[in-house]
Amino acid sequence: MAKTKDILPLSLAPRGLSRVEAAAYVGVSPSLFDLLVGDGRMPAPKRINSRTVWDRKKLDQAFELIPDGDTVDNNPWDD
Repeated sequence: MAKTKDILPLSLAPRGLSRVEAAAYVGVSPSLFDLLVGDGRMPAPKRINSRTVWDRKKLDQAFELIPDGDTVDNNPWDD
């Protein structure tokens, strides 16, 4: 039996992601992803029978709300 990932064309990303897939999708480790879910920065999962899945669209929304890092180094000598 083919896996679901093998059924979908490469151009169609799955909507529901496992914990490990969701963590990889936002670029963090599964343990950091758990912390982000726990503190509300990432959404809670959905339960589909015995499966726990994260909605890719909700991950996108939550990711957009995370503030950007300070990309400019504050150098006290610049003042």
